Amino acid sequence: MRYLKILVVGLLLAVPALAVADAEGVPGDANWYFYVDLEQMRSGGPGEPMYEWLRDEVLNEVKADAGIDVDKELHRIASYSTSSDSGVIIFEGKFSQETRDVVMAFVASGGDISPLKSGGRTYYHFGGDDSVEEDVVYDAGSVGFKIDSLGEESWISLDIKNKIIITSTEDHMKALLDNKGRVKGSRSVDGALMVLTAEKAFVQAGMKSGMLDDEDWDSNILKNTEQVAFMIAAVADKLAIEAKLITREAEMAESLASVARGLISLMSFDDELDAETAAVLQGTRVEAKGNSLSLSLAVAPELIVRTLGD
Repeated sequence: MRYLKILVVGLLLAVPALAVADAEGVPGDANWYFYVDLEQMRSGGPGEPMYEWLRDEVLNEVKADAGIDVDKELHRIASYSTSSDSGVIIFEGKFSQETRDVVMAFVASGGDISPLKSGGRTYYHFGGDDSVEEDVVYDAGSVGFKIDSLGEESWISLDIKNKIIITSTEDHMKALLDNKGRVKGSRSVDGALMVLTAEKAFVQAGMKSGMLDDEDWDSNILKNTEQVAFMIAAVADKLAIEAKLITREAEMAESLASVARGLISLMSFDDELDAETAAVLQGTRVEAKGNSLSLSLAVAPELIVRTLGD
């Protein structure tokens, strides 16, 4: 599913969305999930420098192109894909009427504005026409945007309070609307994705490694891993970064932990490495327990922003 330009900001954050990202908010058959809390980032503390970088690099461009102040309106983004290849993206925030009008203009430009109904709520069909080769352009006063024609279908709803929902299948849209926009999570499904949580998490993501094509990923770590989870959260005045891998065998977790510790040790004593980065590496914890491998470190937000800038 190819998403509309002004709505795809969440996928521009470089990591592979769900009003709350916890184990109950990720479907049991999800192949991957992604959640970002912009409101918490911009509320001050260690997340603010990261949010300022995001605003300068992404949000301002979206505002210039689409005429929508995502900086003020968008609070959270959540996305996931299930084993049935059904993709979902949920935008949460206090969307103005102007933003809603622009979304409807998107629908009208490449879809059908005839309302569809499920659970007493309205949704719309978008795309499914490969014959359109030209870009679609809409202009209404200060609001303007340009998007590539969509060759694949999607369904869009604005009928859940403070949410814009996009799905790649109509059945998934109906299920979400029937459940008032809430994701039906599951803790009991065998092989369900793990979710790393923290009191103040900014970014959370998880993925089943088996969904990747080994030919496209020349990585012994991924080839020997069943699941990967990732999180960025606030701890005191620093950004805490945590990653966890579930390996196919316990021996592999121990081997990978040993390799990771060795590489970190070599890098941290590199004479060309600056003192701040070396200190972060030396403070990185790598632990193996059973068939799981965890890595955690605390980083000054300014160092993260400098790294992103590079």
